[in-house]
Amino acid sequence: MDQIKIGRFIAEKRKEQKLTQKQIAEKLGVTDRAVSKWETGKSLPDASLMLELCGMLKITVNDLLSGEVVSMNEYNERTEKNLIAMVKEKELADKRMLMLEIVMFIIVMAFWTSVILIVSFIDMPTWIRVVLTILGIAVFFCGTFFSVRIEQVAGYYECSKCGHKYVPKYSSVLFSMHMGRTHYMKCPHCKKRSWQKKVISKE
Repeated sequence: MDQIKIGRFIAEKRKEQKLTQKQIAEKLGVTDRAVSKWETGKSLPDASLMLELCGMLKITVNDLLSGEVVSMNEYNERTEKNLIAMVKEKELADKRMLMLEIVMFIIVMAFWTSVILIVSFIDMPTWIRVVLTILGIAVFFCGTFFSVRIEQVAGYYECSKCGHKYVPKYSSVLFSMHMGRTHYMKCPHCKKRSWQKKVISKE
């Protein structure tokens, strides 16, 4: 998808409807800076906002993703292309999130290890030792929470029994046995427990 083209199209349709960026932002519950980023092609509206945005601009989602008003003759073809493009963008975003998870894990473990070494081997007042320990524990648990969240929502898990691909509940990922990104979980489709691998695509 051409984000620059889509951005210009959003700006054009907003002006046709005599709406300001601020008015759009207030109705969608976002900042006018976010609307500005859409119009300059720096980002795309979140999928959850697209229907409401299109209603305000008097266009279809297909028009929005195409960056122009789509004629009925090419509607189905454009719909298919836009869906494929959205799937590819989701897969790319999921890969970035999983890479972020690795970076976050390394940073958290490095910080946690540093705190343990500091409080163990450096002479300091007791209250500083306690504060550093609490800080280290807080960072560790926050890092764990966000890592598991990324692990849950980025991509899918594939059941080794029936091949079903799905996004599990947060608690399932958090409390399941795992080896790297392979978790031992119950498949919601076949109801059997198995070691399930993380995959990016649903195809």
